[in-house]
Amino acid sequence: EAQIVSALKKQEAGIPTKEICRELGVTETTFYNWKAKYGGMEVSDVKKMKSLEEDNTRLKKMYADLAMDNQILKDLFTKKGWALPQKGN
Repeated sequence: EAQIVSALKKQEAGIPTKEICRELGVTETTFYNWKAKYGGMEVSDVKKMKSLEEDNTRLKKMYADLAMDNQILKDLFTKKGWALPQKGN
């Protein structure tokens, strides 16, 4: 994260993008993708964003697992001929 923020700050300071990309060994496309995603951020902001993205991914996986478990139970109840409780009751 620090390297990305540093590279963006170098460009803001007037160092040519091609020079920065050559120094880092990345393409200009990669650099501009970084700029679109991280432009104007500090290292701490990038770390917070990464942490939030990881939490979001973990929560989405948890939801998917629970939704699948719920569907399996519904299918089991239907297969056994048991009535499912109605919503609102």
